[in-house]
Amino acid sequence: MKPIRLMSGFFTVGVWTLLSRVLGFIREMLLLSLIGPGPVMDAFVAAFRLPNMFRRFFAEGAFNAAFVPMFAKKLEGEEGAGKFAQDAFNGLALAVLFLVGLGMVFMPGFVWLTAEGFSGDDRFDLTVGFGRIVFPYILFMSLAALFSGILNATGRFAVAAAAPVLLNIFVIAAMVTGALTGGAVINWLIWSIPLAGVAQLALTWRAAAQAGFALRLSRPRWTPDMKAMLVIALPAALASGVMQINLVVGQLVASQYDNAVSWLFAADRLYQLPLGVVGIAVGIVLLPDLSRRLRAGDDDGAHNALSRAAEISLVLTIPSAIALMVVPQTLVSVLFERGASDVDDTAAIATAVAVYALGLPAFVLQKVLQPVYFAREDTRRPFHFAVVAMVVNVVLAVGLAPFIGWIAPAIATTVAGWAMVACLALGARRYGAAAKFDARFHKRIWRIIAAAVVMGVALVMGDALLETLLNTPWWRGLGLLLLIGIGAFSFFSAGQLLGALRLSEFRAAFRRQ
Repeated sequence: MKPIRLMSGFFTVGVWTLLSRVLGFIREMLLLSLIGPGPVMDAFVAAFRLPNMFRRFFAEGAFNAAFVPMFAKKLEGEEGAGKFAQDAFNGLALAVLFLVGLGMVFMPGFVWLTAEGFSGDDRFDLTVGFGRIVFPYILFMSLAALFSGILNATGRFAVAAAAPVLLNIFVIAAMVTGALTGGAVINWLIWSIPLAGVAQLALTWRAAAQAGFALRLSRPRWTPDMKAMLVIALPAALASGVMQINLVVGQLVASQYDNAVSWLFAADRLYQLPLGVVGIAVGIVLLPDLSRRLRAGDDDGAHNALSRAAEISLVLTIPSAIALMVVPQTLVSVLFERGASDVDDTAAIATAVAVYALGLPAFVLQKVLQPVYFAREDTRRPFHFAVVAMVVNVVLAVGLAPFIGWIAPAIATTVAGWAMVACLALGARRYGAAAKFDARFHKRIWRIIAAAVVMGVALVMGDALLETLLNTPWWRGLGLLLLIGIGAFSFFSAGQLLGALRLSEFRAAFRRQ
């Protein structure tokens, strides 16, 4: 098997994820302008969150944490990886089919549990109806996640990273078609989601077949490997379940306030751009890489891979967080304020964006630190840490809401994110030096922060200078691009001068790989 190339793999996933997030921005811009914050958008957000919540629980959480390291090791040792993947595929399909059946029957109960504040108004029935249409998406996406895990473990990152782009393409095409034909945009939007799931599954299945893993549905088998995977997956499932409880608690609190679910959703989309491009990309590439290095006894290589992944992540994440904190009003107004979304919506969304930005480095560091445990097939400790973060989140979200209102879930999410990072970092000490960041990381992190502060000052000044352009219809998009250019130039220039980063190192890494 060819070795996984950390830097090129990270950028492959990052570029495709960036494309997906850019299209996601277009999707949210259309959603906010054609439908806008209100009962219909609140209902859509709550309904769409259900399959996504369970997808993270089954596919991206518990299942991948158990499947990817075991599959990667079998692949490396030529120990029947194809047979193991087939058994895992059959077992996952059966479990998720059962879940879909439950969801279709008990959808009103699911909605009440996740958005109790909708009870008694039109949002509840709307969410139930939307939920029954979009819930089967979890089946297609869970199986696509398995094929993506296979592709990632074999070092083929492009197709797995490209698959999410299809969802945004389908959704954007559906909303534009609905608007142009004069139909109900929300109906076009809702029905496009399960169709996109089918397309994503077809794409990843074909790529896995070309990689030598043409899996077919057959009768599930209970084998020692399945038992071992379940033993690993169960704590990860509990940990993932705990993280989903955090999302549910936030939505439960927000559902008590008009438009709050929509505001928090829009803010979440904005900070998810750097989180997706950086944190998720690094996490996807790092897990199979660490698993292989640890199996080969390459502790030094694992140490270096972990440190470089963290360094790359924070070089891109810290300036993103600073930007979201210092110019959130400008970002939100240019991206989202049009059509059915007005200036009051912009002010609310911008407030939430600034709060989430404070936690952005923590959310990314979680993606870097969790593979330290998963690569060693240790899913119990992340579960214990997730429980701690959940308690912090619930106490703050529920406790602060009577005093500060709808913004409480955003504050709780940020504080809980940092609590989770603290637990992961302290817990990783048991694995020795290979699970710690090296001297180069500790030397550069403060320089990265200093360069980001310089960039923040430049952004504030640029925002003031470009105020007229940023408030001019049809030209404000150009103004935002210029502002982003000012931020990027100031950060990378300051970073070079302060020694926070070396562009030559990036070029050298690609030449080697």
